[in-house]
Amino acid sequence: MRPNLVTGLEIGSTKTCAVIAEVTGEPRLPVVRILGVGLSRTGAMRRDPTADIDGTAAAVKACLKEAELMAGVTVDRVWVGTSGEHVHATTSTGVVAVGGDREISSADVRRVHDVARAVAIPADRELLHVLPQEYIVDSRRGIRDPLGMAGTRLEAEVYIVTSNINVNQNLTRAVHRAGYRIEGLVHAPLATALAVLSEDEKDVGVALVDIGGAYTDVAVFRDGKMRHLSTIPWGGGTVTNDLSKGLSITYAEAEKAKERYGVAFSAMVDPRETVELPGPGPGTRREVTRELIAHIIEQRLDEILGLVAREVEHAGETGRLGAGVVLTGGGAALPGTVDVAQHVFGLPVRVGTAATGLTGLTDAVSRPQYATAAGLVLYGVGKNAQVGAVAGFAEGAMGKLVAWLKEFF
Repeated sequence: MRPNLVTGLEIGSTKTCAVIAEVTGEPRLPVVRILGVGLSRTGAMRRDPTADIDGTAAAVKACLKEAELMAGVTVDRVWVGTSGEHVHATTSTGVVAVGGDREISSADVRRVHDVARAVAIPADRELLHVLPQEYIVDSRRGIRDPLGMAGTRLEAEVYIVTSNINVNQNLTRAVHRAGYRIEGLVHAPLATALAVLSEDEKDVGVALVDIGGAYTDVAVFRDGKMRHLSTIPWGGGTVTNDLSKGLSITYAEAEKAKERYGVAFSAMVDPRETVELPGPGPGTRREVTRELIAHIIEQRLDEILGLVAREVEHAGETGRLGAGVVLTGGGAALPGTVDVAQHVFGLPVRVGTAATGLTGLTDAVSRPQYATAAGLVLYGVGKNAQVGAVAGFAEGAMGKLVAWLKEFF
């Protein structure tokens, strides 16, 4: 594997996505060029992909081999995204004294981070990220960067993200069984945000809603920080299941019908239009109005997004989303999804696709389902730059990304 290759891998409940990129260019102006992508589907929706390690390993191998074939390279290390109900986030604070009348230094910031993260983590959980929320200098709140300020007392409020250690170990086993090594586990919404959100959106307030197969992940950003994380235990697979029951067809046929004829906003469909679906007997066919398919999809999607809206409201962030809502994930790909979301949230809504800081085969990652894998590539590039693996990155175009990542570790 060439040292300038970075690979992102998202292992989902219904699909596995991979993105391979090459880092080139001058040290001060690095270029992240997409070389190849891969996608493989699981046999059926699994709420926990690690429940079938062999099946997950097969999906990972097929996905990465497809990406390697497109890219014309081989890789052996991947950055892997993890999400779902096993990921928890809690708030913690730390306080340190700043000696004398000197300015607050980076060493003081590191110390206060160490104190804030020194919380008791249950034996069955593992630390993923420590995300700074705000700093307080001598009772002055709302400080984003205390470096260089004068003060005698420095406080930090951080968001600690942990995940189930058994899930992580099983995920690692599945990737190893496929023949690859994990460079790091990353909470998927954090990586997705790197690919689909702008710095301005994260500053003024935005809710990132990733509609996956079994889950919908919600991440709220404000003042450049991640302020809230949660998971709704329904996703695109729930919509497919409703279609299967409502149309009396198999789950696989319902997934095909959703992809071919599905629209999330029933007002977009001509009520006279019909489509052919499998009938009750072997080899039989029957006609169904496309409006019925859209109506079933719209009802469930409206319910899922309504739960997201309530979650954001309970977090106290509803009135702080100046940039509105950004939808991503495979469940956001249906036409009309934005219309339903705008009705639910009463805010500006757009579909987020990977665009930030990428060149090369950008069309290949322009669909919402590739956003997380592309974000994992950017995360890997930023981490490599942070530890000095690629000299000069922090001074060039990736400077903001590197600075953002430094706050988390």
